[in-house]
Amino acid sequence: MIDIVNQVNAAHRELGNAPVASGEGRSLLLRRTYDAPIEDVWSACTEAERLGRWLAPVEGELRLGGRYQLKGNAGGEVLRCEPPRLLKVTWEMGEGMPTEVEVRLSDDGPQRTVLELEHASPAGIVDELVRAYGPGGTIGIGGGWDLALLGLDHHLRGADLDAETWEDDPEVREFARHACRAWGAVVQAAWGTSEEDVEAAIAFAVQHFDPR
Repeated sequence: MIDIVNQVNAAHRELGNAPVASGEGRSLLLRRTYDAPIEDVWSACTEAERLGRWLAPVEGELRLGGRYQLKGNAGGEVLRCEPPRLLKVTWEMGEGMPTEVEVRLSDDGPQRTVLELEHASPAGIVDELVRAYGPGGTIGIGGGWDLALLGLDHHLRGADLDAETWEDDPEVREFARHACRAWGAVVQAAWGTSEEDVEAAIAFAVQHFDPR
């Protein structure tokens, strides 16, 4: 059973600027702490067998300069790999815009680890999308990463997950709805987005996670 409120509140969320290979970028950042040593969290984020138990089955060469592909999700290249503290990859969805994901780990005592996940996209593309379609994409992407980090929490606690189907669970969908609302508040604070636009974006993102 998921403690939805505490799981949503466990993450810090923010929007900001971060450089990407092509220049200036816009980013979303999630930060949360896990009750696990840094080596265990690093292993869960970088070993194919473990990634397949909470994120998605993965193929490819999980090494610096190697390419990977998550089943039914993104693929890309490993840009930086500095065990057990830093992993940076390109995050490519088909022919869509090139983006970058960086995972940073730090100790919070001998048995706790702080994880920061930053997803950065070229500024010009993001700004154009926001002008055209509002904040829906950002809220949806953020909510998707919330789900991933929830899955990581379950995995580190020893829960058995089917990474390809567990998001269909009603409790997980309810968590996704709350996470999207949390990102809606961040979007509104950062961009001064109207209540109506935020609510429309949340509704769109929730529909993505709950196709009923």
